[in-house]
Amino acid sequence: MTNTSLLISTQWLANHLSDPNLVIIDCRFSLADTELGNKEYQESHIPGAFYLDLNQDLSGPVQKYGGRHPLPDPYQLAQKLATIGVRHQETLIVAYDDSRFAFASRLWWLLTYMGHDKVGLLDGGFSGWQKEYPVTNEIPTQNNGFFQPQIKPKMVVDIETVKAQKDLSAVVLVDSRDSDRYLGKHEPIDPIAGHIPGSVNYPWKQVTDENSKAKISEQVSRWEQVKNAKDIIVYCGSGVTACVNLWSLKMAGINTGKLYAGSWSDWCSHLLNN
Repeated sequence: MTNTSLLISTQWLANHLSDPNLVIIDCRFSLADTELGNKEYQESHIPGAFYLDLNQDLSGPVQKYGGRHPLPDPYQLAQKLATIGVRHQETLIVAYDDSRFAFASRLWWLLTYMGHDKVGLLDGGFSGWQKEYPVTNEIPTQNNGFFQPQIKPKMVVDIETVKAQKDLSAVVLVDSRDSDRYLGKHEPIDPIAGHIPGSVNYPWKQVTDENSKAKISEQVSRWEQVKNAKDIIVYCGSGVTACVNLWSLKMAGINTGKLYAGSWSDWCSHLLNN
């Protein structure tokens, strides 16, 4: 049965904009132009929305290993969330982007990882909202909240765990990238083309349609082949869009998904430096 509590409709959000127990977070971002998301936010956003940046807020500093978007320090992120009025385990957070959940799902995953389950993604994203409801350029005033992370370490794995478990019969390794990248036909970002041996391909863009609307009725059937696995390890290029698939798994009622945070970019760095 599809878990639709993870998805927020524009109509529901429009009816609850003044709810004091709601915080809206704009996650728009462009890998090609890292300033674009914040620029777009400054120009127009959903009323009351705050902005969090993939590179500055939802990722940590890049190192030799660990991939292009390492996980952020959860305590620094918790501090940022508190300054925009988030109360840990109390506030409902609605996250949105304009990229078929690519960046909003990263925030959803991080919040869940930090012990805050009251978070949903806005169906249709910013464009879907803008077609129906007003936007603003007014920056909301910050509020004092509190956030004490309760980390769920089993939600994330590193390269050693992937190597040790990827060929086990009870484990499924899911590559979330577009099929051409998985097949090694096209590699626009990382230095090596291809995929981790043993992985299966579930492209993240299949979760939504071109208008960033979730294909709600397809989430359960999508994972039919792997639903009984003991663990489903999910990766992408750098641990960002893999979160769309992890959200999809959760939508399908499957709770065994784990993020290989370094993903293909981390895997490549070890191939190059060993």
